[in-house]
Amino acid sequence: MSAAEPSTIERVTEIYRRVLDTDAVQAESDFFDLGGDSLLATRVISAIARDLGTELTITDFLKAPTPRSMAELIAGVTA
Repeated sequence: MSAAEPSTIERVTEIYRRVLDTDAVQAESDFFDLGGDSLLATRVISAIARDLGTELTITDFLKAPTPRSMAELIAGVTA
């Protein structure tokens, strides 16, 4: 997996905060531990596609439920 740029981690963290409607999200926060569900996960995937230009699947999301791991996945997809 490629190393994610700090700005990508911050952008993904902000998407998680917006979708979960909480400021409690940190780079290592697990989406599901913060109350996220599969419906909200699809909103995150959609926001990532719109804001970062990377198309991901729900399977990708399940493998990378933290902002940091998602940003690393995005870095690997776009590398």
